Formats: sequence, structure tokens, C-alpha cells
Amino acid sequence: MITIVEQQNLLTRIAEKLPKKIEVYAIGGTAMMFLGLKQTTVDVDLVFSNVEDRVLFKETIHSLGFKNSSAEIVYGRRENTPEMAMLLDVRLDLFLFKILSSYFSKGMQQRAAQIHEFVDNLIVRVADPHDILIMKSVTSRDKDLDDIIAIVNNSRINWDLVVEEATEQVRLGNETAILGLGEKLEKLSNRKMIVVPKVILDRLWDLLSRQVKKKSRERKK
Repeated sequence: MITIVEQQNLLTRIAEKLPKKIEVYAIGGTAMMFLGLKQTTVDVDLVFSNVEDRVLFKETIHSLGFKNSSAEIVYGRRENTPEMAMLLDVRLDLFLFKILSSYFSKGMQQRAAQIHEFVDNLIVRVADPHDILIMKSVTSRDKDLDDIIAIVNNSRINWDLVVEEATEQVRLGNETAILGLGEKLEKLSNRKMIVVPKVILDRLWDLLSRQVKKKSRERKK
């Protein structure tokens, strides 16, 4: 586990070693700590927009003692897993463009409005709560349900935006985005852990029905 203070100190140490300025996006628990929605996280999740910056970042953390770790141990044999590195009990998950089944879309990049700069060399843009919610809805981990509860209950959620981004995820190729979101929101809503407007759930199930019918038509061609 890593605390917000430890995360800040780690990013500062990395920035001090970086030979040039790079920009990354914080997602998952890392972003939630920046947003004040969480006090600790298991790992530091970062998304890079180009290969060169991720290579440079990895070279830098290796100089600090981090060693490569196998993503398969954590994520199994899935596509778009991160490159991972560990030092003692601190783990860095370094994604490129895509986070497992989720795409870090143009909209997500534009909504990452909170910016933190470390020693002039490391710019961290923090993912928006709406987008963290969507990315966490396509996983099967119990701790992600807890994070969804924290996001919904402590943020001003624009549900139309959530539905629009889930639809965009499907368009980009993340076919489980609407299904995963609908299932998680309905489950937590039924348990009275979050409040989701019924019209939003109905809209998601309608979109899913259209998605399934479209897929069926495509298969028949």
C-alpha cells in the first residue's frame, strides 16, 4: 500500500531523475488520492500517450532501484496489461494508450483537468471522476466496487456524461463498457449504496439492447 504523502514523495524523486519533461495521466486509486477520494492505494497507476516517454520513465525508475515485475501475476493473461515495476512494497503500473479493456479516449484526456507538476520535469494530469468510474466498472474486483461507491457518493456526477463516455468506449472497441457499467450501477443501487436515476439505468439497458441487436445483424451478414 502507498499513502498520498508517499505517492507525492515518490513522484518527486522520479521527477528529479528524469532527464526531460514528460506528461502522464493518473488513473485508478492514484487519481482518487489526488482527488481526495481515497487515502491509500495498492499501486500507482499511470497512463502514457507515447512509447518513448514510457521507456524513459522506466529507465528512470530503474535507476532508483525499481525492478521489472510480471503483469500476468496480477492481471492474468489479458491484453493491454501494464508494464510493471516494484521496489519493496511499492508497485508501479505503466499503461500505454489502453487500460485492459478500456480506452483512454480523447474525451478522458480532455477531462483530466487537475494538473500536478513535480520538479518541472513530471506533469501528472489526473483522470476525471466520471472516467475513473467507467474504467472501474469493467473489472471484477470487489475493491473497485468500493471505489465506485466513494466516487458516486463524494462527487457531483453528470450521469449523461457517464452514459456518453460508455457509448464512446463501445464505439472504440470496448464492447463490455455499457454492460459492465449497467451491472455495477444497478447492483450498488439495489443495495442502497449509491443513488442512480432510474432513467439512467433504463437508458443503459436500452443502449445495450441496441448494441446486441447490431452485433447480431453484423454476424448474419
